[in-house]
Amino acid sequence: MTNYYFDVNTDCFEEALDRFAQFFIKPLMSADATMREIKAVDSENQKNLLSDAWRMNQLQKHLSLESHPYHKFSTGNWDTLDVRPKAKGVDTRQELLKFYEDKYSANLMHLVVYSKESLDKIQCLVEDKFQEIQNSDRSRFQFPGQPCTSEHLEILVRAVPIKQGHKLRIVWPITPSILHYKEGPCRYLGHLIGHEGEGSLFYVLKKSGWATGLSAGEGEWTSEFSFFNVVIDLTDAGQDNMQDIVGLLFKYIQLLQQSGVCKWIFDELSAVCETGFHYQDKISPIDYVVNISSNMQIYPPKDWLVGSLLPSDFNPAIIQKILNELSPENVRIFWESKKFEGLTDKVEPWYGTAYSIEKVSSSKIQAWMSSAPNENLHLPAPNVFIPKDLSIKNAQEEVKFPVLLRKSSYSKLWYKPDTVFSTPKAYVKIDFNCPHAGNSPETEVLGDLFARLLLDYLNEYAYYAQVAGLLYGISHTDSGFEVTLVGYNHKLRILLETIIDKIVKFEVKPDRFSVIKEMEIKDYQNFKFQQPYQQAMYYCSLILKDQTRPWVERLDVLPRLNVEDLTNFAPMMLSQAFLECYIAGNIEREEAESMVQHVEDVFFKGPNPICRPLFPSQFLTNRVVKLERGMNYCYSKEGLNPSDENSALVHYIQVHQDDFILNVKLQLFALVAKQPAFHQLRSVEQLGYITVLMQRNDSGICGVQFIIQSTVKGPAHIDSRVEAFLKMFENKLYEMTNDEFKSNVNALIDMKLEKHKNLREESRFYWREITDGTLKFDRREAEVAALKKLTQQELIEFFNENVKVGATRKKTLSVRVHGNQHLAEYHSQKSEAVQPNTIQINDIFSFRRSQPLYGSFRGGIGHVKL
Repeated sequence: MTNYYFDVNTDCFEEALDRFAQFFIKPLMSADATMREIKAVDSENQKNLLSDAWRMNQLQKHLSLESHPYHKFSTGNWDTLDVRPKAKGVDTRQELLKFYEDKYSANLMHLVVYSKESLDKIQCLVEDKFQEIQNSDRSRFQFPGQPCTSEHLEILVRAVPIKQGHKLRIVWPITPSILHYKEGPCRYLGHLIGHEGEGSLFYVLKKSGWATGLSAGEGEWTSEFSFFNVVIDLTDAGQDNMQDIVGLLFKYIQLLQQSGVCKWIFDELSAVCETGFHYQDKISPIDYVVNISSNMQIYPPKDWLVGSLLPSDFNPAIIQKILNELSPENVRIFWESKKFEGLTDKVEPWYGTAYSIEKVSSSKIQAWMSSAPNENLHLPAPNVFIPKDLSIKNAQEEVKFPVLLRKSSYSKLWYKPDTVFSTPKAYVKIDFNCPHAGNSPETEVLGDLFARLLLDYLNEYAYYAQVAGLLYGISHTDSGFEVTLVGYNHKLRILLETIIDKIVKFEVKPDRFSVIKEMEIKDYQNFKFQQPYQQAMYYCSLILKDQTRPWVERLDVLPRLNVEDLTNFAPMMLSQAFLECYIAGNIEREEAESMVQHVEDVFFKGPNPICRPLFPSQFLTNRVVKLERGMNYCYSKEGLNPSDENSALVHYIQVHQDDFILNVKLQLFALVAKQPAFHQLRSVEQLGYITVLMQRNDSGICGVQFIIQSTVKGPAHIDSRVEAFLKMFENKLYEMTNDEFKSNVNALIDMKLEKHKNLREESRFYWREITDGTLKFDRREAEVAALKKLTQQELIEFFNENVKVGATRKKTLSVRVHGNQHLAEYHSQKSEAVQPNTIQINDIFSFRRSQPLYGSFRGGIGHVKL
């Protein structure tokens, strides 16, 4: 299935639709575009070569019937699209045209058009624009037969991943559940096998210290074949007990066989799905049309909008049929670990994954079941978090923006009742600002361990809330930690009070501490396997953001930290705090106040409170380095993974501190330059698949950045091409007609006036204003007003002063990460003379200490008057 889609502002819809239709009527597929696309596909493949997800996916395909399409390489590269065809005397472009003639027939296509126009008008548009698409009455491609024969079943595959960590994937070919989408067999089985509450498989594995994550459900599927996957993230101890883990999984499947299919569990799932469908958040039109057009390929018209979202027909026989397919005779076990390095004898051809394979008979699995520990596996309890009260509360006042509802020396509460979405949902954010939380690498790591352990302790209880559509999170921040809850408001308070109780009664359980610490060490060790462009963005943040610390320091202190360190740290971190709270949605003002009052009482009240308020000098702020005008700063680094051929550049231009007029000039420049930059640097110059021009905002300090990742050219060359593009773009800007200028301004205004789709999106927007300290809740309206007054000359002057190559006020930071293809450039650069007005940054921290900082918008507790 191929899905083509676009979105565009309303005023250009008809013209865009016409262009879109022409691709299916008369595609050019010119020779040069074909070659450019082959290079783009190859560049995309290059970035995937060291990705474990892509590697393991292809290994599963590799171990299947060679004559089945499932077995094939799934993306393509230079070799398959250029070298091999040429060797056979085949013209790839001619093959493309043949493919189009053969497969692109109107009777196989489905179209979804989403617009503000009336249905009659849209229908006329569609009939007019699309009527010339050929209907050659093709039949749909089908390939009967299963990709796995007996030789591909009852196998245990050991594979060597790129990253640290061990994973177990247990896979069974099954009857595709799309054939029974109203009965939802895989949803039912995935819900139970993937459950995390008490008595579940994951609960038992976690309690044994063997697993840190588990998911279960249908994986890749077509109407002909499908797979059911159970994926388990193992600890080091779990890696040593693989047979017991597989034994326990099959014991849980045996429990499901013995318990029979339970109507109450199906009914509960069905009710959760129905509530979820009825109160689903609105999503962006572009995602909506993709979903619906995909559904049209699969379902009858009455289910186009619903798809598989509403399992409603209870049919034990069908669930039982799929359950019977999850048998030892049918299983494929893929086991990944670095521990298998040097112990494998085979290599997957497309990604070079080292693996070995052995048969594992059903009698062997029976033996593993017998020797697995006798744990009390049982079905989940009825879910107490399923909301019963879905009534919409009347907001007492029409509040357009968040209001500061209450302020004390302990906390601030921002409140925004829902006046837009009319759903029974709420959003709660509590930011614990703790000055003792982040003043050294040790405290930073301990703060992270604290947040992870809290989540770990809550899991078996709060997992039920998650299933019922009430999501929660606890994350470590630069200045403490924050608690987030989002979902149905009915039972939200119960969950919040449980989380607060767990924070107050926090204790360090040694067995869980060692598991979480092991996970954290692996996460830091895996940092070096991030894509090079992600590494470049990380260095950019490290250079710009004061008080940030490098991951290597945290990895250095982590192994030395023990249970006692965290036991001492937690009460000290909580001994002083200020709570910044945001409560929005279907919650009344008194309810919001009483929630925060409860939290305050727990922490700050009573005979010996655990927490004291902050002194005025203790409020933490995020401050950003102020680069010097007229200077180019450059930081170069070798890529962290010596096997990675990709290099990357972040070319950042710092412009100003948050200001409506400057904001819109910067945004308009980014909008006007985005497409030409992509066209020139990616399509024409073919520098790399990842080529982006985007705005950057660090705590209210605004700029733009080019992000490019490439195997073909080194970062210094790419940097010079960015400058060349800006010189070329200068003329484009000067030559822009008044109509083009107005059209771009109107496009940006339309983007700003686009309403928030749902409560979560709205809340994130306002929460960002609160955390940055900018508090410009009417930002969009104010920026639209500024845009309406903006002239073309003002935009040109802004560009000439801040962005133009060689501008006296311009401030540039280039971060260059060199892959293994471009190390010579990296080493030769060190001995080259530095250009005028250029500063090479050698030590990030010496540099940061020597630079002035922008003032912070977060002026502490007094920065808002009630």
